[in-house]
Formats: sequence, structure tokens, C-alpha cells
Amino acid sequence: MRNNMKKIFIFAIALATLTSCAKFLDTKPEGTPNTDNYFESDFQVESALKSIYSPMIDGDDCFGRNTVWAECLGTQMVVGRNSGDWSRELTCLTWNGDEFGLRNPFEWFYKFIARANWIVDGLLAKQETTELTYVEKRSLGEAYFLRAFFHYWVANLYGCAEQGVPFVRYEDFEGGYDYSIPTQQPSVTDNYNMIVEDLKEAEEWLPDFRDYSQDERGRAQKQAAVALMAKTYAYWATWDKSQWSKVIECVNKLETTYGRALNPSFSELFCDDISKWWNAEYCWSVPSNGGHMDRVGAEFPGLCLENKGYGIYNGWGNFKATYDAFEEFVKDGDRDVNERLEKTILQYGQPWMYSGQEMNYYSSADIETGFGINKWLEPFGHANMIDAGYANESEGSWVTGRVNYHVVRFADVLLLRAEANLALGNASAAAKDLNAIRQRAGLEPNCKGTWEEIYHERYCELAYEPMASHAQDLRRWAYSGDATIAALAIKEMESHPRALYHVWRDWPESPVGQGVGATGNMIDLGLVMNPAKDGSGEMVMRKGKEFTSIDESKAIGEYQNYQNLEGKWDKHLVVYPYPSLQITNSAGALKQNPGY
Repeated sequence: MRNNMKKIFIFAIALATLTSCAKFLDTKPEGTPNTDNYFESDFQVESALKSIYSPMIDGDDCFGRNTVWAECLGTQMVVGRNSGDWSRELTCLTWNGDEFGLRNPFEWFYKFIARANWIVDGLLAKQETTELTYVEKRSLGEAYFLRAFFHYWVANLYGCAEQGVPFVRYEDFEGGYDYSIPTQQPSVTDNYNMIVEDLKEAEEWLPDFRDYSQDERGRAQKQAAVALMAKTYAYWATWDKSQWSKVIECVNKLETTYGRALNPSFSELFCDDISKWWNAEYCWSVPSNGGHMDRVGAEFPGLCLENKGYGIYNGWGNFKATYDAFEEFVKDGDRDVNERLEKTILQYGQPWMYSGQEMNYYSSADIETGFGINKWLEPFGHANMIDAGYANESEGSWVTGRVNYHVVRFADVLLLRAEANLALGNASAAAKDLNAIRQRAGLEPNCKGTWEEIYHERYCELAYEPMASHAQDLRRWAYSGDATIAALAIKEMESHPRALYHVWRDWPESPVGQGVGATGNMIDLGLVMNPAKDGSGEMVMRKGKEFTSIDESKAIGEYQNYQNLEGKWDKHLVVYPYPSLQITNSAGALKQNPGY
């Protein structure tokens, strides 16, 4: 039986097609009708909006995979399959701006800024002559929000004090925008000011999430606008410390005006039960429905699932957790007392559900780190996961599952409020928010309000939520954070990630270390769960090469893929260099960032 569920607004349905970028910043909203009176019906404006929402999940170029490579900066996560030298450069402080994972998102971000610009401009023009419908008013708010959202990402990645990123608002041009090259703002602080202005407009036009129908859930709403505003002020504080107070104001507003709070259960935030998605912690997400929807769903869960999926359901295995991440999590206790660790990281031998059977985790097809990423894998635990509506049916090319993939949730901004209070000298207020986060996860609320605690709690609470961006946290902390947290961030970025090596990679109970003195004999290692597609499962005997001894001293070592790159932190690395093609195509209008 196919799962019969209520309709949820899905970003990738009925998309308008966008063509490839042809010139600098692609200021024309390609794929849109060449007419000044396009917005004549609710259907037209909603169709235009869907083509902006779509890249959140549908395709590698933005938030599917390409922005995630750079999230391996530091020691929390590594590339689990060989993805070329460019992926190593992105994670070892040796980037040049032309890496696939930088070049392509930059190009697409500006396409969607242009599309949002076009919608804002068109609806504002229509408002001058006629009353907008409910859908048009909501859509205008969404367009303001989405323009701010993509502008926010470009500003965070490329804008610095000496120069901002290119940006224009079509509505600022009397007589209409002429599609000239967008102005590179004098400073990124100018960009952040414009982003906040858009978010304030979005908050004004958008409905409260609590007033949305079931069909509207997944769209931007007032809570999303204020949450993104809090994050914008936090990044603005990298360059202007006075903005920290505005972070506090935004988070207070989310609590008091918009009813946001921590969900009682941490693990429930990553579940596949749609009825639990729209809890008080929700600010904005990518709702991914899963089964029987070709190419619809968040891509990251499939990137975390084991490559080839043990022969059952084809995961990609692109990203793996590290020993360093495990070590940071286990400071709060092993998984028997630490819900965040159990839900976030898979250890060798850890029981977990896959294809309707409980199996013990091991890695059979990827570069071994000793750990997997567990946070988003619940949909793949069901028997007949596709027919039951939990996993996407295009298993060979687009592995997705039913999850509510967070863009921003209340815990993220609550931790930013703690950081803001600490930056402003109020350690007790910071400790209160830090302890609320810990208490929700069943951990001892023992925080005093220190920079070490800010680092640890953001690391563990938000791990493997790429749109919360651990990499951007590291760079902003290293650039302008308190000396303590700056030192922690720099140490992490300059360290080689470590793996926990197992003698037999495909045996959950494999000892750690390296085998010494191979005899040439094959021995039985033990029975391993080998799930079957019908959910019945089977036990199979694993065999391995016999060794005379195991060298346990070599159990922990550097992740091999990164050994040849020796990147060192420098302050110019707080932002990326612009792609060289964009510099060339701009005919000198786009200035490269200092230090590159």
C-alpha cells in the first residue's frame, strides 16, 4: 500500500526550468517569460516562487551536495569517497575559489537572487494599481525572504570589511532595472543591512506559521524571517560587535511573539513522522516526503547512507563522521547516557535499524573512519521503505528519505543568543541558554557561561546540519571571536581529522588497530546481519585474513585523504576568493577579495 498522507508544500514540484549561467552574475532571471505583466494570477506567482525553492533540494549545485563539501573544514566530518583534489582543498585551507563546490553555488545563488528580485519588483508594481490577493501578499513576503536568504549566503561566504558582495534591488531603479552589473557594495556590513531590510519586509508580508494550512507548511513565514535575521546579525557581529544586542532582540521576539521554544525531544527533530515535524522548535526547513516521488527530497540523508547501501538501497556514502567528532561528543558520556551522540554518530557495532532489520553498524564500501552519520537515517530503517513511503523510489540516482531537513531551528538561534550574551559580558544569561540545550538532551546542565562551552554545544547540538554551517562558525570565530574560542577554531581547522581504524572493516565487532603478521589463511569472523529487500534479513558469515597479532597502538590515525595538505589559518581565509571566471567576465567590475 502506498502511504496516504496529507499534502505538504514541496519545493521541487512543477518547477520552472532555469538555464545555465551565460555571463557575469546572470542578472536576468532566466527561464521567466519576457513580459511586464506576468503576475496576472496566483498560479503564475506561485510557479515563479517554486523555481527559487527548488535548489534547496533538487540538484547538487546549491544545498544538495556542492555547498556541503566545504562543511568538511575542520575535524567534524570528512569526505567518505574520493571526490577529487578540489574537495580536499576545500577542507584544508588551500582553496582557490574555482573548486566545483564553490564555483557552482556562487553562480546559482545569483540566479535565484535575480528571480526573487523579479518577483518583488513585479508584485510591488502590481500593488500600485490593484489590491494584492492573499497568495500574492504571501508570495511577496516569500520573495523578500528568499532574496535575503541567498544574499545572506553570498555575503557570509564572500563579503568582508574591505568590500562587500555584488547586489542590487530591482525596485530601486526608476523606470525598471536595466540588467547592468550589480554594484559590489563598499563593505559586507552594507550587504547585511540590506539583508535585514529585506527580512523586515518579509516579516511584514508573511503570515505567522501558526496560521498556515497543512498545504502551506514548508513555505517561509514570519518565524523564518526573524530566525534568519538573528543569524544575519550574528554574522554581522563578525565585523561589528554592536550587532550582538540585536541577536538577543530577535531571539527574544521568536520566543515571546512567535511562540518558538525547544522541542522536548532532541531525537524527534530528525524523525520521519510528519505529525511531529511542526513543533515549537521549527523555524524553517526543507520538508522531504520520501517515497513514490521521483527526485523529491533532501539529498544529504542519502549522502550519509553507506555507499551501495549494503546491496539493499543505494546510498552515496559521501560523508563520514570522524574520531575527533566522537571524542568531542563523548565528553558528555557514551551513547548509553548521551542521546545526542547516539542519534548523531554511528559507532562500529552500534545497533541500528536498516530495511526493517536491526543490524550492527559497519562500513563495507567507503574509506573507513570507524564512524557513520546517523542523524538523518531513520527513514531507511523501515521494511519496504519505498512502498511504505519513507524513501525515494529513484534509489539508483537520487537517494532521499522522509525527513524535515532543518535550515534553521530554534536551538541554533538560542545558541547564538548565548554567544551574544557572553560577548556582551553576561555569562549567567549565556549559561541559562546553554543549559536549556543540554537539559533537553538529557545532559547535566552544568554550564557556567564560557567560550569553551559555546564551542562544544554548537559543535554537538548542530553537527551534520550543513545549513547551520559548522565551517562558517569556525571561520568567524577564528577571525574575530574571543581569544579562547578563536584558538579552538584555529586548532580544529589546522588539525588533520582522525579515524578509528578497524582490522576488518566489514565486521561490526572488529578489533581496532592494524593486523600484524598476515598468515595467508582466511578465517571466519562471525555472523553479520545482511538485510534483504523483503525485510526478512539473513545472517551471513564474514571472512578475513588471519593475523598473528593486532597492533592496538595504531588504532587511531590521520584520515589518509588529507595527509598531503598542510593548510594554515590566515585572517584572509574568513571569506572565499571569487571564482576566476566571474572576475574575468566582469571586465574588472568585480574585485577579488584581499589576500587572494
